[in-house]
Amino acid sequence: MSRIGKQIIAIPAGVTVSVSSENIVSVKGPKGELTKKLNRVAKVKVENDTVAVDVVEKEVKYSRSIWGTAVAHIKNMIVGVTQGFKKELEINGVGYKVAMAGSDLRLEVGYSHPVIFKLPPGVKGEVEKNVIRLAGFDKELLGDTAAKLRKVRPPEPYKGKGIKYLAEIVRRKAGKTAAKGA
Repeated sequence: MSRIGKQIIAIPAGVTVSVSSENIVSVKGPKGELTKKLNRVAKVKVENDTVAVDVVEKEVKYSRSIWGTAVAHIKNMIVGVTQGFKKELEINGVGYKVAMAGSDLRLEVGYSHPVIFKLPPGVKGEVEKNVIRLAGFDKELLGDTAAKLRKVRPPEPYKGKGIKYLAEIVRRKAGKTAAKGA
C-alpha cells in the first residue's frame, strides 16, 4: 500500500476539481487554472469536497509508485491555485548584475553581452539587489524556469561566482595555492 496514495485530499473553498474520461485532472482556483494528464493506472474520484485516488493493481510496484505520484501532483495543483509557489535565486560575482526589462530579466553575468532571459507566462519575476524572486502557481513550470535561469551561469567551485538557489550551498575547492604549500 502507498502511504501517500491512500491519503484523501481536501478541496478548499473556492477551488473546483474535475476529471475527464481521458484521466485529465483540471483544477481551478483564485490564482489560475491547471490541467494535468495522469497515468491511466491511477483512477481519480471527486466526491463532495474531497479527491481520492486509487489504482487498479495495488500489488504491482509500478502502480503503487504512480499512485503516490498522482496524489502529489493533485496536491501541488491545489496548493498552486490557492497559495502559489516561490523560488529565490542569488547572483554572486564581481560586476554581476540583474535587472527587470519589462517582463524579462536582463542578466550581466560575465559574458561579453547581456543575457535577456524571457520569463514564461505564468511566472512573475522580481529583483532586489542580487536576489531574483520567481513566483507562480504551476510548481513544475516554476521549477523548470528557475533551473534554466541557474543554467545561464551555474556557480563555480573556486570563487563561488554564478547564479545559485538562495538556500544552495556551493562546495568550494582549494585551488592551486593549497597544493604548493604541502
